[in-house]
Amino acid sequence: MMRFAKNFFTKEEQQKIIQCIQEAEKNTSAEIRVHLENFCFINPIKRAEKVFIKNKMHLTQHRNAVLFYFAVISRKMAIIGDKGIYEKVDRKFWDDLVNQLIQSLKNNSHTADVLCNCIIKVGEVLAQYFPPTEENPNELSNEISF
Repeated sequence: MMRFAKNFFTKEEQQKIIQCIQEAEKNTSAEIRVHLENFCFINPIKRAEKVFIKNKMHLTQHRNAVLFYFAVISRKMAIIGDKGIYEKVDRKFWDDLVNQLIQSLKNNSHTADVLCNCIIKVGEVLAQYFPPTEENPNELSNEISF
């Protein structure tokens, strides 16, 4: 059965992913989003950059938003961050996360769990560089966007 973006994750998995985002953001001022769509006809990093801007992720106070991007039918994905992220976090960290997600997608195995683990790891790493601020506002929605 073909899985489209809207039903790629079950409702329970979507809820779990949102809870992982909330959990990860408790310890950092960084913002994390997950976006799924069906097709990507260009380089997935370029497409993720467009989604990033469209969702106003570049407007966070510390320029420290991270986007997990998936084009489920095109079988493409990317993880991108804003300017502040790349100034602090090593490229290898991001490559390792992408590789973990690609493996779980290839094996059709527990992608929601792997994604949650990646989100939690991102939260832990970003907490070192972007600790929560006094008010620590949630600048972006934690909902999965489509």
